[in-house]
Amino acid sequence: MTDENTKTQLAARLDQLRRIVIKECNYLTYTAQGLKQADPEFHWLDAIDNNADLTERLDAFVSRFCRLQDALGDKLLPVYLRMQLEPTGTVLDNLNRAEKLGLIPSVADWIEARNLRNNLVHEYTEDVDMLRQSILRALELVPMLETVTNKLSQESGKKA
Repeated sequence: MTDENTKTQLAARLDQLRRIVIKECNYLTYTAQGLKQADPEFHWLDAIDNNADLTERLDAFVSRFCRLQDALGDKLLPVYLRMQLEPTGTVLDNLNRAEKLGLIPSVADWIEARNLRNNLVHEYTEDVDMLRQSILRALELVPMLETVTNKLSQESGKKA
């Protein structure tokens, strides 16, 4: 495969991922707004078994939070960096590079969102207060994911 073929394939993949993260971000924002409007403090979690509709919305939020983060950090970012002829490495290496390039505001916030993601996915916990705090913090981090989506989408659109 020639370098030109590789570059063309990377550009196509970059454009595809850019479109995906925009959609994922829109879905996440919509779901987050709906959850906050239903009960901004998530008191309904105290009787979670009696709230099937809100539980489904919560599942959608968690799924979308995770998918967007994965699509941005594990898929779009490495392809973008390769298109820029930037070195790629571990996820942490890529995040540090992205922060230096101004693509993400803070590696620490990203890692916190990643830990929350893992908490929400793997620890659908019986500790309602812990779950509530995790959800509230994840909701606070949605604007950061929106900012990263917008920045990477804008920059990727220039390169594809």
